[in-house]
Amino acid sequence: MEGSRFVKEPFDWHDQRIDTQDRIMALQFGQVERRVERIEALIEGLERRLWMTVYGVVAVILTQAVQSILQFGPKGG
Repeated sequence: MEGSRFVKEPFDWHDQRIDTQDRIMALQFGQVERRVERIEALIEGLERRLWMTVYGVVAVILTQAVQSILQFGPKGG
């Protein structure tokens, strides 16, 4: 009858603990990286919407300026 393999083969708990902590940290960093990528994507979408709003406001202002110039410009006749 054979005994436990752990009795015959010494087990280094310290190395196992470090390996486990490394795996846990890798998972945590992976989750953080995915969250950061998602936040960056949301910020890019928000930035696009912001620029579209700015361009829209500028277009309205320029349209009103052109209309004013055409309305009060020299009249032919």
